Amino acid sequence: MKTASPTIARMNAATWRGGTPAEHARALPDEVAVALTYDRATFAAMMATPSELEDFAIGFSLSECIIGKASDITGFEAVVVEQGIDCRMTLSPARRDALDARRRRITGPVGCGLCGLDSLKEADRPIPKIQSAVHITADVIADAVSRMSQLQKLNIETRAVHAAAFFAPSGNDILLREDIGRHNALDKVIGAISRRGDDPGAGAIFLTSRVSLDLIQKTAVFGAAILVAVSVPSASAVRAAEAAGITLIAVARHDGFEIFTHPERVIFGTISE
Repeated sequence: MKTASPTIARMNAATWRGGTPAEHARALPDEVAVALTYDRATFAAMMATPSELEDFAIGFSLSECIIGKASDITGFEAVVVEQGIDCRMTLSPARRDALDARRRRITGPVGCGLCGLDSLKEADRPIPKIQSAVHITADVIADAVSRMSQLQKLNIETRAVHAAAFFAPSGNDILLREDIGRHNALDKVIGAISRRGDDPGAGAIFLTSRVSLDLIQKTAVFGAAILVAVSVPSASAVRAAEAAGITLIAVARHDGFEIFTHPERVIFGTISE
């Protein structure tokens, strides 16, 4: 019987450091082809880190508007096949009909969230408008960024994967997922939070990657009002965040950040009860 790939592989390498050659064993993140199949029809295939695949499958299904809520997937099974892992899902009848009406195939490398789209309309799809009264303090943002780095167990060992997290200011809780692909990491968090039943509008998404348009689209569909990233956004991502009512914070470090859109949700002080 086939078994799933481990998330980490150890590989030997010849190194050159300080003018001296040596042998070195390095921990590397693994990736496998993951297919997302609905009612026996494959909808998408991509390279992903083989962990938290049910979160990934549900999060992708939500952020791509295939389902409206986690319970629209009535069955899930991750099956190891010759080419990788097939995430086989059963949809509720209503969602099955909706998917049949817009079925498309996405097949792309891990580095691009829009690769393989059949229609340019999918790249510029309408973005929901976020309405949320959530606020977050500047100190809490900096603290959450620092705490994220401590929770990235896979990245601590490999220094080669992205992370996405959901942070609820009211409960000071961080739920984090990692993946070699930044889009996959976000989908895993979306799936995990949706399965847990949390209100996305009551928290913030944190990313260790740059922010592109499709990450804004996924965040808006999810319903989070605040997105914090350690790297810079694209200009199109800023425009999309502004239109969607998302507070976009980037270049976030332990000692500061930059707010690109809707700064009214950030408080430089203490939130009054």
